[in-house]
Amino acid sequence: MYVLSAIVSLTLLGLFLGLLLGIAGKYLKVESSPIVDELEALLPGSQCGQCGFPGCRPAAEALAEGNAPATMCPPGGSALAEQIAALLGLDLDLSDVKEPELLVARVSEETCTGCTRCFKVCPTDAIVGAPKQIHAVVADACIACKKCVDVCPTECLQMHPVEVTLRNWRWAKPLPAPATRSNAVC
Repeated sequence: MYVLSAIVSLTLLGLFLGLLLGIAGKYLKVESSPIVDELEALLPGSQCGQCGFPGCRPAAEALAEGNAPATMCPPGGSALAEQIAALLGLDLDLSDVKEPELLVARVSEETCTGCTRCFKVCPTDAIVGAPKQIHAVVADACIACKKCVDVCPTECLQMHPVEVTLRNWRWAKPLPAPATRSNAVC
């Protein structure tokens, strides 16, 4: 009898509190700026901090307020800067923007002690391994934020250029054709 009354009372309490939270969520909702939401959707979403902000949402808020340049996201490069400038209606000078070199972290198996510091700070979970075991980096998930390199006590992690394979090879953009004078007869 006591067990049944306890189950019924906890169920009713849970339903009441859930209903109360649902109502509070609807009426006390804080509206966010749609431009901030659009900017956040454009950003990579990896929360790497390379832009100087703790995550992509604060970076999007700073962009919307005009407190950050459109070229602030190193992983996004010039393509992302152009999209941000188009969304915000800014004039963009890409002469100062250098396309980031594609890098990936690699673990030196000889010096890795399996301390787990690297995969605790990796924002994309690109480092896999177990405590006191050699770790490995999933190259497709690495965004080259270098956080793992900074915390590694044995310096077994280094940044290396991405190896070109058939899977990631891209044809380079052709150079613009030189301007020539046409000798066409009308």
